[in-house]
Amino acid sequence: MMLKFTKMHGLGNDFVVIDAIRQEVNLSAEQVRYLADRHFGVGCDQLLLVENPSDPSADFRYRIFNADGGEVSQCGNGARCFARFVKEQGLSDRQELRVDTKNGRLVLRHREDGNIMVDMGVPRHDPALIPLKALHEASVYSINMAGKAWEFGAVSMGNPHAILLVDDIDSAPVTSIGPVLENHEMFPERVNVGFMQVLNPHRIRLRVFERGSGETLACGSGACGAAVVGIEQGFLQNPVQVDLPGGSLSISWLGRGESVFMTGPAVTVFEGKIEI
Repeated sequence: MMLKFTKMHGLGNDFVVIDAIRQEVNLSAEQVRYLADRHFGVGCDQLLLVENPSDPSADFRYRIFNADGGEVSQCGNGARCFARFVKEQGLSDRQELRVDTKNGRLVLRHREDGNIMVDMGVPRHDPALIPLKALHEASVYSINMAGKAWEFGAVSMGNPHAILLVDDIDSAPVTSIGPVLENHEMFPERVNVGFMQVLNPHRIRLRVFERGSGETLACGSGACGAAVVGIEQGFLQNPVQVDLPGGSLSISWLGRGESVFMTGPAVTVFEGKIEI
């Protein structure tokens, strides 16, 4: 099967985006892994599918697959690329889009400055909804890893996030502790692990070890999760600038029961065809 695709990125978090409206697409997990492979395929952190909605009140259906072939519920950087893709491909000329995901509906807005704002929805703190194996909700949870006690905050942004506070993300044990916590039994669906350094109440540095993909240059939902955890724990204030290895995002959250808004760029790199 010859497949048309577009390579895109949001702050270096890169995607293979596929129009599944104007071409027939039915990918296996093995095919997703092949497309994501940086040596033999196209190469990406996640693969995104643009589909027709099943609900007539939505504009599109948005599906996300990690590099390991598993389908997931949320990807904030991908959502911005999704909005850019459907506009550039002539699939929609709307400034505001409503797209359905496995986790529910997202609202994507094109801004006059060229950036895209995503309504990421209301964060979930209940351990059962993250999901996290904990008896009670807490702002800080404790865990033993690699012979050391660690503390983290946890939240769901449609996907689970654990946020660890560190003094310096340049020396943070992202590649050693990240996969341990990602696969820890406390998280039955695994978890995205964020390492956060606070610069001031409105600015942080962040590195994210994403489940199924490893460390990426940026993670939109991870930026949202870090801002929410920091505001909940009292050392951040709205709005928050999140500096990731690939660039910066602006995150706004007014507190419990309110949606998180993420604003940032989305870039098209190239288009192509590949035989799978």
